[in-house]
Amino acid sequence: MRRGQNYLQLSGLEPLVFTPELNFVNIGERTNVTGSKRFARLILNGQYDEALEVALDQVRGGAQILDVCMDEGMLDGVEAMTRFLHLIASEPEISRIPIMIDSSRWEIILAGLKCVQGKAIVNSISLKNGEEEFIQQAKTIKKFGAAVVVMAFDEKGQADTYERRVEICGRSYQLLVETVRFNPQDIIFDPNIFPVATGMEEHRKNALDFFHSTRWIKQNLPGAKVSGGVSNVSFSFRGNNPVREAMHAAFLYHAIRHGMDMGIVNPSMLEVYADIPKDLLEKVEDVLFDRHEGATEALLAFAETVKAGDKKRSPNGGLA
Repeated sequence: MRRGQNYLQLSGLEPLVFTPELNFVNIGERTNVTGSKRFARLILNGQYDEALEVALDQVRGGAQILDVCMDEGMLDGVEAMTRFLHLIASEPEISRIPIMIDSSRWEIILAGLKCVQGKAIVNSISLKNGEEEFIQQAKTIKKFGAAVVVMAFDEKGQADTYERRVEICGRSYQLLVETVRFNPQDIIFDPNIFPVATGMEEHRKNALDFFHSTRWIKQNLPGAKVSGGVSNVSFSFRGNNPVREAMHAAFLYHAIRHGMDMGIVNPSMLEVYADIPKDLLEKVEDVLFDRHEGATEALLAFAETVKAGDKKRSPNGGLA
């Protein structure tokens, strides 16, 4: 396998090299206190051995990178991140894969960088507080030899249109490559995955804008990768797992075709695109691509039948 500087290279005890053949990388999401109630409860109760089992389940379920986040108001995030990463280091089955140090607090990121094994990813930095802080944080991450996720966020706020995503990602890339001398292969953009089918007019193009921004990044920012939190897209359907899983699978299928390289997911719960029932898939894709005015209402109505258990399927996957 060719392992030159033209590929993003991460590592735990084992290397993970982003060759073109890799296609898509799953980042396990369940070791995140903000995204998993069970994991948060275990960490808050000091049950770290049980929390380690969550990480093991993610690895055995197919996670190729492990997202670790300790951002919880009732928690000493620095201590929790340090303790959990040290525990991971003692478990070869887990520590063989790279770690994503995930936090909105710089002191927690720094604590993670000081104790993580191999080459990690920092998630994330942004231009939210201006260029000076962005550059200093990027320089520190570079010194530790880590890759970095850059959020599409600047002094004006979070990017919520295609134009704003392109503007912020382009500016961030230029600062990283020209000022910080960051390796372009170690730059990962998160162009913001927002919910669809919320009923709000301004959210109708959320998926489309992500797809188009992803393609722009891959075509215009050489070496850069694209990631995102996939479960955000289905936030409107909390409590309806069949619909959520179908939305995640369909979104990922099209995002990957537009150039998405990795995503924060629950790998053991990922549905195969080809296995999504045809009637449900049609309604999901109508929403993702904003195909018609009534797309959201149609998916919401269909989701209610799924949730109520009223849907009977014919052999071809449609309604009986």
